[in-house]
Amino acid sequence: MNKLTLASVVLISFLGGMAGVYMLTAKDQPTAMISEVQAAKTGEPLYYRNPMNPAITSPVPAQDSMGMDYIPVFAEGGTEDEPEGTVKIDPVTVQNIGVRTSIVEKKALARTVRAVGRVTYDETRLTKLHLKTEGWVEKLRIAKTGEQVNKGDILMDIYSPQLVSSQQEYLLALNNYETFKDNDYPDIRQGGKNLLESARERLLLLDVPEHQIEYLNEKRLIQKAMHLHSPYDGIVMNLGVSEGQFITPATELYMLADLSKVWVLVDVYEQELPWVHVGDTAKVKIVAMPDDIFEGQVTYIYPYLEKKTRTAKVRIEFDNSDLKLKPDMFAKVVLSVNQQDDALVIPSEAIIRSGTREQVFVMRSAGKFEPRMVKTGLSSNGDTQITDGLSEGEEIVVSAQFLIDSESKLREATAKMMRKLSGGAGSSEVGSDARKHGMPVENMSMDSMDMSAMSMDDKSVDSMSMKNMQMTNMSEEL
Repeated sequence: MNKLTLASVVLISFLGGMAGVYMLTAKDQPTAMISEVQAAKTGEPLYYRNPMNPAITSPVPAQDSMGMDYIPVFAEGGTEDEPEGTVKIDPVTVQNIGVRTSIVEKKALARTVRAVGRVTYDETRLTKLHLKTEGWVEKLRIAKTGEQVNKGDILMDIYSPQLVSSQQEYLLALNNYETFKDNDYPDIRQGGKNLLESARERLLLLDVPEHQIEYLNEKRLIQKAMHLHSPYDGIVMNLGVSEGQFITPATELYMLADLSKVWVLVDVYEQELPWVHVGDTAKVKIVAMPDDIFEGQVTYIYPYLEKKTRTAKVRIEFDNSDLKLKPDMFAKVVLSVNQQDDALVIPSEAIIRSGTREQVFVMRSAGKFEPRMVKTGLSSNGDTQITDGLSEGEEIVVSAQFLIDSESKLREATAKMMRKLSGGAGSSEVGSDARKHGMPVENMSMDSMDMSAMSMDDKSVDSMSMKNMQMTNMSEEL
């Protein structure tokens, strides 16, 4: 029974000591705030800050648990129109923490869209040759893929019974015309002429070349093999027949491509598609030629998406007279889109992004930095457009701004507490807090406060903690 009574006494003493510490700490808080108001007017330190943890402060000089002196924090002496959170830093400290600045300037800025694509044929310069009648391949004049052909070159000789009969009809019409061209009856002369023109037109529609029709006029001999000529300059990309093969109108004889101009089809993701417009400039690098950069323009945006990749095709046209670009080459494409010729820009690294807002620090004078909220626009190549919040020529911080930001937030919080104590919004809240701890608000003045009660530092707290631990150990032994 005696042991239980003694343990209860020790426990009650321990709780009483802790309550005293709490009351003393609570009393320190409003006193420290009033001290800051007074210090701001006299030029004395506002408070003293723990060198290892800026969130821990003391109204009087103190030391932390490692014996390091608290750092005095003085009023900045700024003007009334100076924004809250403005920070003034010693020039030596500015240099030590590596503060760099940049000037807000106007220059051309364009959004950059990076994509991949492939080289392909210019569809308007692609030709597939088919015969308009049935027949056989007598001889291939161009028998290899990859060969360069010019307009008018003979590609192959073809034997076709329909072409032979059409030649016979033409010769009959020609002989008939020669016989009746001097007839006294105009109707007969006109009929012979119409028949000859009709037979000639039929040969032309069957792609019989002009020189072979002239041969019929001169020699009056039917030709077994008719020539197939190239309608354009180009390269043989596909050869679909061989000598002696029977062919029909469905047989593809040749595929010719003019590669002096080519397309690059680029795959652009749908979220970037609204930025791309016809006329935007493009730079293309080919894997096979890493040192060459080809420049072109967007000429067409396809009006549909690929279902599997969720991308849209964008067409870029290039001159290719030297034939460096070959179909199906893989291309890396950089599109410069939505260009702003006179944009207000700053380095992107200068912006502090907090999710809901964006902020920069403006250098107002040597060592003085002002926080400024900004609105941003396009970003490209390390630069960001500013649409609101800055003016051309202002100097902003581009490095170590996070250190300045942490100091700015501490200064801003201090300024708000000082306003509350000076009778601004929230002063009733401070008074209510003081009453909770038994402190009469009407007597809260610097002259009536006993400053000796606020001299407790970290060593005093550590000493009290040791005594409490000893008391706890005694109670356990009992």
